[in-house]
Amino acid sequence: MFFSLPSREVIADSIETVMNAERLDGLVAIGSCDKNTPACLMAMGRINVPSVYVYGGTIQPGKLHGKDVDIVSAFEAVGQHQVGKITDEELHEVECSACPGAGACGGMYTANTMASAVEAMGMSLPGSSSTPAIAGAKEDEAKRAGEAVNLLLEKGIYPRDIMTKEAFENAITVVMALGGSTNAFLHLIAMAHASMWTLIMTTLSVCVKTFLTLPI
Repeated sequence: MFFSLPSREVIADSIETVMNAERLDGLVAIGSCDKNTPACLMAMGRINVPSVYVYGGTIQPGKLHGKDVDIVSAFEAVGQHQVGKITDEELHEVECSACPGAGACGGMYTANTMASAVEAMGMSLPGSSSTPAIAGAKEDEAKRAGEAVNLLLEKGIYPRDIMTKEAFENAITVVMALGGSTNAFLHLIAMAHASMWTLIMTTLSVCVKTFLTLPI
């Protein structure tokens, strides 16, 4: 975590490098965690070729004794274990059941927050942020994303045409409505910086005003 934001920059730089080196005409970027989602959007803003983001999807809950358990259950179990409410074996059982398969953390943490923000901006297909990783619809979405990029290419629609001031305001509104991760503050500013210089101060101003209204 000491290199969380530098890793975001490395990912964005890597996508930008490959896209420009290969002179590709369009981009479908797939991400599914805290830093690679904003990194994909940063690269899209920089290179400004027709692009669609596909969220890899969130994880589904596991089952333990007939009940749903998820990453929050694991957090709670650690606390219960520390105060002696559950045994080592019970903690291990929760940890082994909470994350049953592929997908980003099952909560409104940075991954799902940024996926929702990107969808609100119009840079991913409708429903992208809420389709689980292992759902069959996710494979269909990936196919439709490629078709969408071809359509954007034909119509001459570029990321900077979509990532406007209004789009960022939509993203901020969705983050606030969902009670999303405050890391969105860092990432939306970086995405605005990459997509259009004039958006930097506007997005920063809106973010600051919005987060100042949060209860402490």
